[in-house]
Order: sequence, then C-alpha cells, then structure tokens
Amino acid sequence: MANLFLKQAKQYVATRPVYPPELFDFIASKTPRRDMAWDVGTGNGQAAASLAKLYKHVVGTDTSAQQLAYATRLSNTRYVHTPADLPLEGIHATVAPPASVDLVTVAQAFHWLDLPRFYAQARSVLRPGHGVLAAWCYTEPRVDAAVDAVFWRLYHGSQGYWAPNRRMVDDEYRSADFPFDPVEGENHTGPFQFSTHRRMDLDDYLMYITSWSAYQTAQDNGVELLDAPTVQEFAAAWGGDAKEVKTVTYPIFLRIGKVRSE
Repeated sequence: MANLFLKQAKQYVATRPVYPPELFDFIASKTPRRDMAWDVGTGNGQAAASLAKLYKHVVGTDTSAQQLAYATRLSNTRYVHTPADLPLEGIHATVAPPASVDLVTVAQAFHWLDLPRFYAQARSVLRPGHGVLAAWCYTEPRVDAAVDAVFWRLYHGSQGYWAPNRRMVDDEYRSADFPFDPVEGENHTGPFQFSTHRRMDLDDYLMYITSWSAYQTAQDNGVELLDAPTVQEFAAAWGGDAKEVKTVTYPIFLRIGKVRSE
C-alpha cells in the first residue's frame, strides 16, 4: 500500500484534513491509563502528534519511509519504519513489549491492514482487559451542492482505480470485523461520528484529489482523472473565482473497543 503514496507525500501533508481534538479527547477518555500509545500506519505522524499531547509516550510506525520523513519530531514520540511482514517478535523488540500499551490507533489506514495479523499484534501489546484499539477513517469531502455534484461524478468514475480495500472506507468501517468489547460508557463499538473542516481554495481542493492513491493509479495507466473538462466543471461549480476559500467538511467514522477479558 505504501507504494501508492510515494509520489504524493508532499500533497498528502498539504491537503489532508486535520483530525479534531474532540476525536482524541473521546478516545483518551476511554483508556484508564495514558502511559503508552502506538499509532499504526502513522504516515506523516499527524495522529501521533495529537496523541503526544495526551499520552506520556507515543510510537508511530509505518511501512513508508518517505511518509515518515514528513513526520513532526516531538520529545515524547518516536517513529519506526516497519516492514509489512515484521514478525511478532519484531513488534515486541521495536515497538513495545507485551502487555505494555494503553492505546493502539489506526488513522485512515485500517482498511490496508491484514486484520487477523494486526489484531494478534495489537492484543499482544495491549494491557489485558484495559487496552483500547481505535480505528477511524474520513470519507469524501463535502463543500456545497454544486461542487459536490461534480465531485461525486468524478469519484464514481474513478472506482476502477481504487484498491478493493477502499470499499471499507465507503462503508464507514461499519461491516469490518471488529472483535473487541465496547469501551467504558458505551454499548457498541461504533462507528461513532465526528467531523473536521479545512479551508481551501480551488487549487487546494484539486490538489487533495491528486493525493488520492486512485489518481496515481489512473495516471500510471495513462488516464488523467482531472482532465481539462473536469477541471472546468469544478471551476464553474466553485463560482468562477478559483481563489475563493470555501469550508470543506470531512465526516469521520470511529470504531473503538477494548481487549476482551479472558
């Protein structure tokens, strides 16, 4: 999966939404301790940086060294480049010892994981009975009726270039196998809904689209998703002034649960 983003690391940092504090406050409120958090598929470290404000120690791991190069360095956060086939012993050696982690998070990467393998890794490091796993995704942005109409035509037309795993995001992680118990104060594991906003002009918005893995896949197959007619449609829908800054809203869907007591 990491290879899909190699050519777009800068665009990814510049255009992806920032997760809201309310999301992290909710997650942290469900962990009895805040000593150690592991952010899986950390990418540019966006989620790890937010976790670092709430947890004593944070480790972020990713299979993409290029993404990690853009991660913010913090005194209580370390980043580890991990191969996709890293064995459990390697997790314990480079990430965290068994039964030592309060929280495992996966931000916008859950659908890329080998879930049975990942769940075994998470259970091995989470504190028994109290460790929490939180995985979330954001779905496609909303601007206004005119822009959204052009967007959805483009998005539906791009389906052949998305990896099959992407369907889990379209489904808002609702049907994902999630064998964990509800956290304290909740009677289900989600998805719980949040949202985040970003202010963008038209160039920012189109750069977001170029950061799609599907955009790169289409280009690799000789297809330009943002061809001239499509860009013109977006420009007209934007209102004619490409420099106008609009509020772009990204819905966020969170699955959260704790390790089942034996």
